[in-house]
Amino acid sequence: MRQALIFCAGLGTRLKPLTDNIPKPMVPIDGKPLLERHIEQFKKYGVNDFLINLHHLPDKITDYFGNGSNWGVKITYKYEPELLDTAGAIKNFEQELDDKFFLIYGDVFSLLDYDKFGKGFLEKKDTIAMVVIGDTDHPWDSDLVEVDNNLRFLKIYKKPHDTIPKKYKAMRAVYCFDKKIADYIPGGEHYKIDHQLLPDIVGRGLAVYGYETTDYLKDIGTPERYQKCNEDFEKLKLQYNL
Repeated sequence: MRQALIFCAGLGTRLKPLTDNIPKPMVPIDGKPLLERHIEQFKKYGVNDFLINLHHLPDKITDYFGNGSNWGVKITYKYEPELLDTAGAIKNFEQELDDKFFLIYGDVFSLLDYDKFGKGFLEKKDTIAMVVIGDTDHPWDSDLVEVDNNLRFLKIYKKPHDTIPKKYKAMRAVYCFDKKIADYIPGGEHYKIDHQLLPDIVGRGLAVYGYETTDYLKDIGTPERYQKCNEDFEKLKLQYNL
């Protein structure tokens, strides 16, 4: 697997005023834009083809990264005049997608071992999607899932929640997909991965599996979580040789 789609189109409203002048994926983690850290982490595992959707302050991203050659990678951009949401963005890149690809939300700081994750996906011959799952300290505003003993998805609980289910794992915004996933996404529409696409394909009986890891993943979408990620970075430097 050599390709990753990174979502960079969101407005970043929860991180204002920080995102008044830069897109959310450009906020710095220890002085370096989060999106740059995404590219560097993927590249460690041989991923060199990136698809990036744009909407809010797109020039801040394209002016910084260009075509990706300074990082030894290729970047293909698509600007969304109107936001298509997460699954809609996949559909918008349908012609550019590899047969298998990674996907990550641009506001998640990830130190995932993508080689292990990709191999876990490829070993599941019957699956169309694999999602990183795990524990969370904010279940009320996280999408939750019930899985069987093999981590196959049984039921998805969409956020926000009136009550928290007794048994759950949180979906953590990092995915592997088969390109066939685009067949289940309507074109030119707002369509969500977690609230529409995954519930639909699970309901159809298609196989979606979870993937558990102890690698560091942190949603930085609120000021508190962003601050915690920057605080964590000092010890992560040693742990991950950053």
